[in-house]
Amino acid sequence: MLIRYATDSHGKPIKKAVIYTKSEHNISPSSIDQDAIFVIARLRDSGFAAYIVGGAVRDLLVGKKPKDFDIVTDATPSRIKKIFRNSRIIGKRFRLVHVFFGEKIFEVSTFRSTVDGSVGNAFGTMDEDVMRRDFTLNALYYDPHREQVVDYVGGVKDIKKRILRPVIPLKTIFVDDPVRMLRAVKYGATTGCRLPHALKKKIRESAPLLSPVSPSRLTEEVLKIINSGHSHDIVASAMDTDLYVYLQPAATNLMLENKKYAKAYMEKLKRLDNYVFQNPEGRLGEKLYFLLFDFVAGLTDWQQEVKLGSSVADLYKRTWAQCRTFVLPMNPQRTELEYAVRKILNEYGVPVKASRRRTRIVLPPE
Repeated sequence: MLIRYATDSHGKPIKKAVIYTKSEHNISPSSIDQDAIFVIARLRDSGFAAYIVGGAVRDLLVGKKPKDFDIVTDATPSRIKKIFRNSRIIGKRFRLVHVFFGEKIFEVSTFRSTVDGSVGNAFGTMDEDVMRRDFTLNALYYDPHREQVVDYVGGVKDIKKRILRPVIPLKTIFVDDPVRMLRAVKYGATTGCRLPHALKKKIRESAPLLSPVSPSRLTEEVLKIINSGHSHDIVASAMDTDLYVYLQPAATNLMLENKKYAKAYMEKLKRLDNYVFQNPEGRLGEKLYFLLFDFVAGLTDWQQEVKLGSSVADLYKRTWAQCRTFVLPMNPQRTELEYAVRKILNEYGVPVKASRRRTRIVLPPE
């Protein structure tokens, strides 16, 4: 184990970070995307520091294959853009660079300071950058050249202890960005890390901060949950911390009012997770099916509707509109919501089929 030092205002050395060597972290170079290593090598050859950061380092430490490899450097976005022709600068408040390798995208960010708060865009040093990371398990830096993990905040120990601990002070972490509350319950569910009492308490107190968050951002978070393969555990934690009502208010209210519905809803989330595990690239409509099934079941007596010969077109249109309202503020792609509604209605004996151009209503045989 190595120690990274800096000097204080009096010139005295102070400990800044612990550096874990290859024999201590056991990260295999073969687990790292070679294009990510290439990006880091190009930055280093251009005279800049560069590291893999965040969730990828966390996943590598616990033996999981990262989905993405985010990179951080002391090069500015404009400089990064000059180094990589296959890149573009994105964002207005947060200026980042996306480097493209075919369908793969590597997000490269510049070290930032906390001079403007934890969501500021002022460039800074690595020592400053770490203090704007949300939780210690995401505040780790990996140097693939030296095969070292740089840990300023005790993140490696927290991962081993399976505890989720914030880097940013509790009094400001969720005020700066309320979506961090959703990340907290997500990280807890997907990593098996427990949320300390003080953190849970602060999340419950701060839950109303999600009210003004834009529907597009909430949609993004709901879709992450649906696609995670851990939706059951994430939603259970979000319910426990009073967050799910801001993501799916209609479903939350039904669960609080009706224990039978709540049990059925959570069971469907288990089935959703199993579906995602078996079909990681499955279409969204198949996943929405699990969220909507029990809601649609309670809308009417479907057997009676079919028996009485109710208009299939009217049943479809009415059900689609109710489902559209039910999933608010989430705004999924219309074709995927239509797919889920059709599939559910077909299971209830209402034969709605889709043609290539438009939804075609097929009446049941007499």
